[in-house]
Amino acid sequence: MPLSFQTLNRGTIAFGFFNIDSDLLLMDRFFLFAPEFCDRVGRLADDPGRTVFEAEWEVDVIEDPADIGDLMGAIHNLRHTGFIGEVYRRHPFPSRPEDFRQKPEGYRTREEIREILDRYAAPATLAFTADPASGEVVIGPFRFSRRGFLELVQYVWLGGYPRWRGMERPDYVAAMKGRIERSGNPLFEGVALA
Repeated sequence: MPLSFQTLNRGTIAFGFFNIDSDLLLMDRFFLFAPEFCDRVGRLADDPGRTVFEAEWEVDVIEDPADIGDLMGAIHNLRHTGFIGEVYRRHPFPSRPEDFRQKPEGYRTREEIREILDRYAAPATLAFTADPASGEVVIGPFRFSRRGFLELVQYVWLGGYPRWRGMERPDYVAAMKGRIERSGNPLFEGVALA
């Protein structure tokens, strides 16, 4: 389930997994598969952090909120609108609370989710910059403090809310952690993903 995260310039935004059967993340109106998110964080961790890091993230964007859909309506099986509604029609919220866990094998639905997403979204490129001196990280239109950015990373490490099923993380998440642990970049100094 996406949670609210604080930006420096746009207030709070939603970020996170929105369906336990998929590894797709949303960030406000932008969508990015979690392996790509983890790789991009890893690339930043690999950078020594002596200057401002600059890169681009290839994402998908759904401009119209109605086309994104109604997450709570879909979770409660009341309203299946837009992209999220269509995903929940195929992969409904579990009936047993103990089954509400992010599945580490979310990659298995990637092709199916991609096909649905392509009907609602358009490709977009977001500028990604990280300034080790100020600690500020910018992802497209969103500016984050170091702490705010690291909260996004921690969310993915934990499997969001409700957490990874059995705390079994996909390989790409473990690889991101390893890159962060080996990082000499000041943005990751003292970071311990637990």
